[in-house]
Amino acid sequence: MIKIKPLAVSLAVSLGVGGLSALLTGPSMKKYALLDQPPLSPPGWVFPVVWTALFVMMGTAAYLVWVKDGPERDRALTLYGAQLLFNFFWTLIFFNGEKFGLAFVWLLILWGLILATLLAFRRQDRTAGYLLMPYLAWVTFAGYLNAGVWYYS
Repeated sequence: MIKIKPLAVSLAVSLGVGGLSALLTGPSMKKYALLDQPPLSPPGWVFPVVWTALFVMMGTAAYLVWVKDGPERDRALTLYGAQLLFNFFWTLIFFNGEKFGLAFVWLLILWGLILATLLAFRRQDRTAGYLLMPYLAWVTFAGYLNAGVWYYS
C-alpha cells in the first residue's frame, strides 16, 4: 500500500533540490551553451528533461527506503541526503562559479556517494537500488561532459 504523505515528502525534497538548483543556475545555462564542449554533448533541452526524471526516481527510491524498517535505513537515508547536497553544490560550482576542475573533483565525490547510496538502498529495497542506476549512469556521463568542458576551456 502506498503511503501518500511519505511519498509526497520524498518527491518534494528531491524535486525541490533540483528545482532550486535549476533556479539558481538558470542564467548560467546561456554561458554554458557558448562553451567549447566535448563530442556527444546533448542539446540544452535534454538536461531539464533528464534531471526531472532522475529526481522523480531518486525521490521514489528514497520513499521506498523510508517506509521500510530495515537495519541500515537511517544510514542509507543519510547517504541519500549527502549525495543530494553534493549534487546541489556541483551545479553551483560548475555553472555559477565556472570552476570546472573543482567541479570535476566534486563530481567524482558525488559519484562515489551515489554508488554508496545505491548499494545501501539496494540492501533495503531492490527496486530502490535499481531506481538509482540511471542517476549513476547520467552522472558518469556528466563527468565526461565536465571533463571535456574543463579540457577545452
